[in-house]
Amino acid sequence: MDDLSWYGVRCVFRHRRLGVYEERVTLWTARSSDEAITRAEAEAVEYCEGLDGTEYTGFAESFRMYGMPEEGAEVFSLMRESDLPAGAYVGKFFATGRERSG
Repeated sequence: MDDLSWYGVRCVFRHRRLGVYEERVTLWTARSSDEAITRAEAEAVEYCEGLDGTEYTGFAESFRMYGMPEEGAEVFSLMRESDLPAGAYVGKFFATGRERSG
């Protein structure tokens, strides 16, 4: 692909001192998913340098956006196959009671 597109890239970090993992989604313009991930991973290293006891886990995945970022734009999407009912699915993967958000 020769044209630049917007990508949302999710990277996972471990904050040892806090005892938590963090998922961050950052936005990048790039010619491919691989290029966006490469740029996000470089930023991930810089992010960790500013936070004592934080490490990048090496996990990144990208989502190519369609169009320009604007209010309500989808910046990341992940689909996972599961036979769990909705409440059990959310409880297992998202609302476990151990999240820190804000």
